[in-house]
Amino acid sequence: MKIEKFSTVFLVAGIFFFFFAFATLVASPWWMLKNVPIASVEELAEIPDEYFVKMSERYPAKFKNYFGEVNPKSYAKALRLGRDVYVAEGCWHCHSQFVRPISNEDQRFGPVSTPTEYQNELQMPQMFGTRRIGPDLIRVGGKYDNAWHFNHFMNPPAVVEGSIMPKYPWLFDSEGDPNEKCMALTAYIQWLGTWPPTKGMKEDWDADADDKGTAAK
Repeated sequence: MKIEKFSTVFLVAGIFFFFFAFATLVASPWWMLKNVPIASVEELAEIPDEYFVKMSERYPAKFKNYFGEVNPKSYAKALRLGRDVYVAEGCWHCHSQFVRPISNEDQRFGPVSTPTEYQNELQMPQMFGTRRIGPDLIRVGGKYDNAWHFNHFMNPPAVVEGSIMPKYPWLFDSEGDPNEKCMALTAYIQWLGTWPPTKGMKEDWDADADDKGTAAK
């Protein structure tokens, strides 16, 4: 009889905490964010960036086969696929996308992240990451050219001495050129840190580094 009484208590408590967790972790955040404007990928891709254009010029035939002409539609397609590849290849396991206001992170990775940066479809859910084995990537857009990223995916230690990042040969075709996934992933990475466009992330980063007498790395 006593055991049955405690079983009932545990059952009721379990049901209560289940709904409490649902309300706290699902319903409450949804209610708080339901009126926050979220930019669509199409809005983000209204103006294809210079690195996407350069990619089309470097590999004209293959680029056209993968994405067509350079325009907002093809750029949006590349950004969507690039984010999917980023997730599928587990990049978020080793790289964060959030510059914290501690440990002089702004001197290493650029200005501290702001909520506005994550109010877009490509950051839903956010790629904050689980740990930081490699550098934070939220400001990496425009820091290196496309060729650097292609070589880095092909053979990381050849580009960054001592890198433990694995090679990604399946991102290249039989001729050694970047395939559709590689181009899309690079387009996505080159986009990181460029939105919202009014923030001028890379320019702010460089100016801030100059003011502090610290070279942006």
